[in-house]
Amino acid sequence: MTYNLDILNDAEVDEDMLVALETAVNTSLSYLSSPPTSLSLLLTDDKRLRQLNRDFRQTDSATDVLSFPANEPLPNKSEPQLYLGDIAISVPYAHKQAQMNGHSLVAELQLLAIHGVLHLLGYDHLEQTEKEEMWSLQELMLTKLGLHDIAPSEA
Repeated sequence: MTYNLDILNDAEVDEDMLVALETAVNTSLSYLSSPPTSLSLLLTDDKRLRQLNRDFRQTDSATDVLSFPANEPLPNKSEPQLYLGDIAISVPYAHKQAQMNGHSLVAELQLLAIHGVLHLLGYDHLEQTEKEEMWSLQELMLTKLGLHDIAPSEA
C-alpha cells in the first residue's frame, strides 16, 4: 500500500527520530488496512500547539498532539489517493511526558504519532468504550514496534 507522509520538522528532530515516526505512521496505517493515503506531520513547540489548540479547539493551553482530519481525495493522482489530514506534535511537551513516564522521547513521539493517526481515521476517546478500543489499538501498534512497556495515557 502507498502511504505518503510529509514531515514538517520545525523542532529540528534528528533523522533517526524521523525514521521512527515514519515507521510508526506506516505501521498504524498498514495494520488498519488504510487505502492509499497521504498525511502530514508537524513537529513543533508548545507555543505553536497552544496556538492551534486555541484556534481550533478553543482551549488556551499547550497539548501533546492534535489531529485535523481532512478525508479528501487528492486531485491529479494517477493512483487514487486520500489526503487523510494533519497531525501536530509538540516535541517539548512530548519530552516532558516521556520523562514523567520513564521512557525515551522517540517512544513518546511514536505513541503520539499513532494516536494522531487513529484520530485521523475516526477513532476517539471521549466515551469509555471508544477509549478502550483506541487504547487497545495503540498498545497493539506499540507492541508491533517493539515498545511493549509504553502505555497510552491522557495528556
